[in-house]
Amino acid sequence: MNNPASHNHKRWTIFATLALMYILVYFYRVSLAVVAGDISRELHLTPEQLGSLSGVLFYVYAAAQLPLGPMIDRLGSRLVISGCGVLTTLGGVLFSQADTLAVAMVARVLIGIGTASVLMATFTLFSHWFSKQEFGRVSGFMVALGNLGNLVATAPLALAVGAFGWRHSFLVAGLVQALVTLLVFSKVQDKPDTDTDHKELELPAKTGMMAAWCEIFGTRDFWLLGIIAFFWYGNYLALQALWGGPYLMEVLHLSRQAAGSMLMFTSFGFIVGSSFIDSVARRCFRSYKKTLLAGQLLLLLLMTAFWGWAEAIPQPLLAAVFFTIGLAVSSGVMIYPIIRSMFRVNIVGTALTSLNFYVLMGAAVTQQVMGVIVGSCGDTPGSISAAGLHTAFMFPIAGLALSIVLYSRTGEYGQLS
Repeated sequence: MNNPASHNHKRWTIFATLALMYILVYFYRVSLAVVAGDISRELHLTPEQLGSLSGVLFYVYAAAQLPLGPMIDRLGSRLVISGCGVLTTLGGVLFSQADTLAVAMVARVLIGIGTASVLMATFTLFSHWFSKQEFGRVSGFMVALGNLGNLVATAPLALAVGAFGWRHSFLVAGLVQALVTLLVFSKVQDKPDTDTDHKELELPAKTGMMAAWCEIFGTRDFWLLGIIAFFWYGNYLALQALWGGPYLMEVLHLSRQAAGSMLMFTSFGFIVGSSFIDSVARRCFRSYKKTLLAGQLLLLLLMTAFWGWAEAIPQPLLAAVFFTIGLAVSSGVMIYPIIRSMFRVNIVGTALTSLNFYVLMGAAVTQQVMGVIVGSCGDTPGSISAAGLHTAFMFPIAGLALSIVLYSRTGEYGQLS
C-alpha cells in the first residue's frame, strides 16, 4: 500500500530537483541582457546580429516543442530532461569559449534545444504527481523558483562578469548544469508507483501524435490562448533578456551593475507574483481567464514606459515600475492551468509543448524584430538611441493590445473554488 507521507516527500523532492534545473533554464534565457555590450564589442556584433544571437535560442527552443511533446508523453520526463541537460551543458561550455558569432550561435542553438523540454516535461510529470486542483499552485511555485535564475542573471551576473569576465562566468554555469543534470537523472521519477490518487476519468490508451495535434490545433480557443502567450512572453523577454539592458545603460546611462539591479526588480516582481497568482485567481477573480486578462492589461500599461516616460521619472519610482511589471508578467503563468484543463491528461505533454511553441516564438520574434527596428534607425552597438528603442518597443506593445482583445472572446477553463 502506498504510504501517503512517503508519497508526499517523494513528490516534493522531485519538485525541488526539477526547480534547480529550471533555475538554469531561466539563467540562460535572460543572461544576455547584462553582457550584451561586452559580447557585442568582443565579437563585433551589430544590433541585428545581437538580436539574432539572443533570438536563436528561442527559435530552436520553440521549434523543439512540437517533437518534444510526443517524446515526453512516450519516453517520460526524466529521460527527456536528462538527455537535453547534456546538450545544455555542451552549449554552455561552448558559449564560454566562443570567439566568433558562428560559434556563439551554435552554442546558443545547443542551449535552446537543451533547455526546451524542462518546464513542459516538468508540468507533464506534475500532472501525475499532483491533482488538477493542485496543478495551478505547483506550476506557479515552479515558475517563481525558476525566476531565481533570472535573479542570478541580473545583478549577481553583472558582479561576476566585472570580477571574472563573462567567459569564466558562463563556464561555471555550464559546469553547474552538468551536476544538476546528473541529479535529475538519479532522483526524478515519472509517476508514483501506484498512481491511484490522481487518476482521472479519461481513456488510458495512448493517442497518436497526429491525432493529438489535430485535437489541439483544431481547438479555436487554443489558438487565441497561443496568441496572448506569444505577446505576453515577447514583451517580458524583450525587456528582461535583451533590450532592457541597452535601454538602461545607453538611454538612461546606468552602469552595468545598476542596470542589472534594475532588471532584478522585475525578477523579484515575477517571483512574488508567481507565488500567489493561483490564490489571486481563486479568491479575487475566481477565474484563470480573468486573472490572465487583468495581468496582461496592467503589463500593457506599464510597457508604455519604454515609449519615453520611464526617462522622466526618478530611479526609485522606475524600480517600482520594474517590480510591478514583474507582478503583471506573473499573470501569464495562468496559461498552464488553463491548458491543463483544456485537454485530456494523456495528451497533456503534447498540449503543453504546443502552447509553449507560441511562448518561445514570441520571445524569439520580438527580440529579433526589435533588433531590426533599432538597426534601421541607424544605431550601432554602444550608441543605441532613445528614439530607436522607443520605436522598437511599439511592436510588442501593439501586439499585446491586439491579443488581449482576441483572447477576451474565449471560453472559461478550469473550475476554481
